[in-house]
Amino acid sequence: MSMMATAMFVPCVFVLAVVLMNMLLWPRIRPSEGEILPTVSVLIPARNEEHRLGPCLEAVLAQGTAVAEVLVYDDNSSDGTRALAEQFCERDARVRVIRGIPLPEGWCGKPFACAQLAQHAASEWLLFLDADTLLAERAVADMLHEAFKREVTLLSAWPGLICESFWERALMPMLNFCVFTLFPAPLAVSRNDPSMGLAHGACLLMQRDAYRAVGGHETVRDEIFEDTCLARVWRARGFRTVCLDGQDVAHVRMYSAFGDIWRGFQKNYYPAFRHQTGFVLFLLFHFWCFLLPFVMIPVALATRGPWEAFAAVSLLVVLMRALMGLRFGYPAWSALVHPLAEALLLALGLSSWWRCHSGRGVEWKGRRYRAKPDEGKP
Repeated sequence: MSMMATAMFVPCVFVLAVVLMNMLLWPRIRPSEGEILPTVSVLIPARNEEHRLGPCLEAVLAQGTAVAEVLVYDDNSSDGTRALAEQFCERDARVRVIRGIPLPEGWCGKPFACAQLAQHAASEWLLFLDADTLLAERAVADMLHEAFKREVTLLSAWPGLICESFWERALMPMLNFCVFTLFPAPLAVSRNDPSMGLAHGACLLMQRDAYRAVGGHETVRDEIFEDTCLARVWRARGFRTVCLDGQDVAHVRMYSAFGDIWRGFQKNYYPAFRHQTGFVLFLLFHFWCFLLPFVMIPVALATRGPWEAFAAVSLLVVLMRALMGLRFGYPAWSALVHPLAEALLLALGLSSWWRCHSGRGVEWKGRRYRAKPDEGKP
């Protein structure tokens, strides 16, 4: 094996070990045992969610008495979001609509919407859901059961992904690939280090008193990547959090068309990194380990080089994708189009960086954010 191939193979073996640990040892949210649990306030920020909000509310109301109230924050929508939510108010007295107010300076849209919802909530536990989140039967009871059993005041259910179009099936698995190739999820469950805080904003259960003690969403008011940032702040302030495999309790269809996937990833990609150095290292690592081996196979064949060595590294990457496919339910062929997905992922990263640093900012739902990693934050 050439030195170049060896330099790719060794880190890929390490990453494969992390993937195996995550796929085999990361706990799922387990069914509750019929115990008496408190009720929750379900809080849903909604901006132009006319076509997604209905199924979300149907699934929430099907949770029965576990849900004390459902608050929908109409974030100045320009479509039929408010009218749809009001239809549900007429059907079920637990549903209320909170009229959005103008976004204050220094806030990102979702953190402000969540903060407004929390101010109106009455229950001891707050369940923040994205408007595209679909809860399974007894999901609320199961999440509460896990929170009490693990003695945490913030629990995030990492949802399953609903993928229907070609681009969804090809690109959306890269979200989990980026996280679970490098992040040791089982260790983050057992250790409460702030640096290992992880959360998915589509499904976040929080104990209200702890939420207030931490400072709530105001502590992450200017963060586009607010979910994981809040989990890290939560841990830094001495409270326990956990992020579990929540495929059995929640699913989301985050994006449908290629353009939506591009814009959605673009807004989160660069701002997800606390330091520009980490962003650069991430791109270099992904290029070196997860894309270049595939590129080098035809190059080596053309130059009569050791193509078998690069093929071995590429097979390791495909194996990682296949293992994740088994755990998360992706189609088998999505692993075979990894080079295409990886190339687009790197292009997205560069696009996100350029938009943030050029002053153009990233856009989402009619708002423009110019956030960038803060070199001064820990």
